[in-house]
Amino acid sequence: MSWGFLRDLLSGVNKYSTGIGRIWVAVVFIFRLLVYIVAAENIWKYEHDEFECNIKQPGCENVCFDHFFPVSHISLWALQLIMVSTPSLLVVFHVAYREKREKNHNQKLYKSPGEIDGGLLCTYLISLILKMGLEIVFLVLFYKLYNGFKVPRLVKCDIRPCPNTVDCFISKPTEKMIFLYFLVATSCLCIVLNLSELSYLIFKYSIKCCLKRYIKKRQGSKSDCHKSGIIGHNRPAAAGRFHNSSPSLPLHIQDKHEKSSPLT
Repeated sequence: MSWGFLRDLLSGVNKYSTGIGRIWVAVVFIFRLLVYIVAAENIWKYEHDEFECNIKQPGCENVCFDHFFPVSHISLWALQLIMVSTPSLLVVFHVAYREKREKNHNQKLYKSPGEIDGGLLCTYLISLILKMGLEIVFLVLFYKLYNGFKVPRLVKCDIRPCPNTVDCFISKPTEKMIFLYFLVATSCLCIVLNLSELSYLIFKYSIKCCLKRYIKKRQGSKSDCHKSGIIGHNRPAAAGRFHNSSPSLPLHIQDKHEKSSPLT
């Protein structure tokens, strides 16, 4: 199987990720994808051929193998890698949409198309939630399908066409169990990284919104105080102008008033 598309996807997502997101990309690429390609794929390559039962009844081994391993560990691991990496496409598509929108309008619509804010922030958070959900779903699926995270050395099978209960032996059980534990550990690490990045982004932008509201509120209170100061300053001047502009009596009325006043 060629994993070039997944490598290109992870390298593309790395450009738009936070610091924690880049650590997640490194863990997926190095500790999961490369381990799968280099080591794990070869361990499970001939698991069906190396599955042996102590009876040569035709069809018995095939039926028992299908019963105990309905889906191969390695196939489920590969499906998990693909599904967990797919939500990152949402971020890549959103950035591509922003770039195309700027190109169509022939102007700068965003500070940077890849900057995590606004709608891209929502897309990024949704992708993190989807990745965590898929990781948990696959861990539960592994546990339910194989009755835990252990690989037994011996299984007993009594399914037709086996004539009676037969013993079937699994090849390389210890080696497979080590890689299975490694798979579970890296999945849990990725869940912790996704949860940390989700909490970091929510906390960061909550603080940013609170600061914006606080600054806006302070600016509004300052402008109100400035307006009230201007109004208070203008009131005495208006009162002075009203006093000075009071109308004086006409001259002939003043003369009559002086004549009628008693002499002292």
